[in-house]
Amino acid sequence: MEQENIIDAIKNKYKNLGENPETYLKGLLQAKPINYWDYIEVETLLSLQKPRTNFKDEEIFILYHQVTELFLKLLLHEIKQIVSEKEITEDFLITKLDRLNRYTSMLIGSFDIMKDGMSYDDYSIFRSTLAPASGFQSAQFRFIEIYCTRLENLINEEGKKRIGVNPTAEEYFEHIYWKDAGLNRQTGKKTLTLSLFEEKYLDHFISLSKKVKGETIEEKIIALPNPSETLTSKLREFDHLYNVAWPLVHLNTAQHYLDSKGENQAATGGSEWKKYLHPKFQQRKFFPSLWNEEEIKHWAEPKS
Repeated sequence: MEQENIIDAIKNKYKNLGENPETYLKGLLQAKPINYWDYIEVETLLSLQKPRTNFKDEEIFILYHQVTELFLKLLLHEIKQIVSEKEITEDFLITKLDRLNRYTSMLIGSFDIMKDGMSYDDYSIFRSTLAPASGFQSAQFRFIEIYCTRLENLINEEGKKRIGVNPTAEEYFEHIYWKDAGLNRQTGKKTLTLSLFEEKYLDHFISLSKKVKGETIEEKIIALPNPSETLTSKLREFDHLYNVAWPLVHLNTAQHYLDSKGENQAATGGSEWKKYLHPKFQQRKFFPSLWNEEEIKHWAEPKS
């Protein structure tokens, strides 16, 4: 585009917005050139690590979880676009699923930073300063679940025995699988980790679930007339990566730090981590209609 045409295009842009183009052109004269460190907010990003102890590897622990939250945000970036898309196509879905599978695979591989990249003895000491904080309290993880699938798919077999017919969103969240990590169903007592988490996010979770009802990725897939084998394969891959492979890697890492020497230590949030982290207990599936009865029966079991 020639220089005069660019200036005319800029002027027309602001005229169409009902603004005076001259004001914006004058502002452009004063604007500083953009640079990498300001655009990426590098200094702010690198200042967000606030260790609570003098153990060097605590900074690795913080950085790792911050990176994880950024990857979860990448997942949500793609997932929200799928949910908001009115006329969904296979090509669009396949592009998004390729990205989701790539991000999730990187999350799975990144757990080696936690498992093999920190001092076992240091972590065993500094972790006590983190209570009652827990990765369980990651809200983005829950948002992903809500956007991806109907609430009924987030209720495990024990929860289904408790829940009534035609439950409300509020009732679903009373019996959702992750609540068992911090709630004694017999006494009704909650851990502080769960209480604080619900206090901050539960209303938001319920509100979001009502907003996306009928528009989750699962429901959009069900509405497709004849999904191709390629699309089905990528959906199954995402379901397995996120709901089986990643929880199992998380569980193995927890076992490394909490039980590898037979200590059977409690998680910082007080959860029954051996049970809670296993996908056989969680039974979370985003797209259950894509799995046959035998696959669901043996969910998360090693293939022979």
